[in-house]
Amino acid sequence: MARYEYRVLQLRESMIGGKLSADKLENLLNDEAQQGWQLKAITSTEVKGRIGPGGVDGLLVTLERPTA
Repeated sequence: MARYEYRVLQLRESMIGGKLSADKLENLLNDEAQQGWQLKAITSTEVKGRIGPGGVDGLLVTLERPTA
């Protein structure tokens, strides 16, 4: 039976340089793929900001890869 490990990245607009662009997300996914990670899911979410109670638009990116 195959076993997997998972990684969840929480991305805010400011974390990848302004608006969440398709090019920046594509580059991030390609970088992770070079380390063996495969995209499992992307979920839109509100991410808590560093200052104050409000949040900003963001993404939860779930990645998986087989364990060694």
